[in-house]
Amino acid sequence: MSRTEAPPLPEPLRVPVADSHTHLDMQDGTVEEGLARAAAVNVTAVVQVGCDVKGSHWAAETAAAHPSVHASVALHPNEAPRIVHGDPEGSARQGARDPGGRAALDEALAEIDALAALDHVRAVGETGLDHFRTGPEGMAAQEESFRAHIEIAKRHGKALVIHDRDAHADVLRILADAGAPERTVFHCYSGDAEMARICAAAGYFMSFAGNVTFKNAQPLRDALAVAPAELVLVETDAPFLTPAPYRGRPNAPYLIPVTLRAMAEVRGTDEDTLAAAVYDNTARAFDF
Repeated sequence: MSRTEAPPLPEPLRVPVADSHTHLDMQDGTVEEGLARAAAVNVTAVVQVGCDVKGSHWAAETAAAHPSVHASVALHPNEAPRIVHGDPEGSARQGARDPGGRAALDEALAEIDALAALDHVRAVGETGLDHFRTGPEGMAAQEESFRAHIEIAKRHGKALVIHDRDAHADVLRILADAGAPERTVFHCYSGDAEMARICAAAGYFMSFAGNVTFKNAQPLRDALAVAPAELVLVETDAPFLTPAPYRGRPNAPYLIPVTLRAMAEVRGTDEDTLAAAVYDNTARAFDF
């Protein structure tokens, strides 16, 4: 079986559910094809997440064109240091970039602010901190961007979508210090059970992705087991984090049933009950 071949459609869910975090712009095929495959397995809504100015405009335009798509707009935590300090090497998806300094970051944040005012933009994110890909020289820009996104979300009454990679304590500290928005979502929740209790006490939503199915992810399953039912979401983060047994192959919203069924097993509940709760939670988190 080719690692690039898309996994088969799983058995449809009996109860509709929503994918709380996906990147349709990074997936193969058209938006219409991706949404049709998702609808075929009863994934009836998706949150399309922007990671830079261009992607955030695309998310807003796609949500405006498709009722089942809801947009989230932001500069990814790793984008802010690229804007300020430049990126001479670039990457496969993003080319080299010259340093723009603080003025360039302010300009990009102003565009995100304007997009966040749109009705069909339901959230600000993914923002937060990433200590895995950004070194010490980029931390100040990353934190400044995170704090700005928190203020944008609060100003427009939108949800805040958190990217937290190897930065749990700092993310929680900044949220407490700045004052988290009323609706805050930890995308691809990566903390342990103790952090889940902290998030629950603060009323933060925790969204679990396909990595909850990985063999080495017992701490994630422990967190899922103690997370309050009213704060649990499910996501693909597609095309990344494809759930087992398809790990390494392309992910897409239609694979949500695979992850949701694994989550139901961890929580000791049936998939219909979990799907109904997750859909309600997602609609509440993103106000749709």
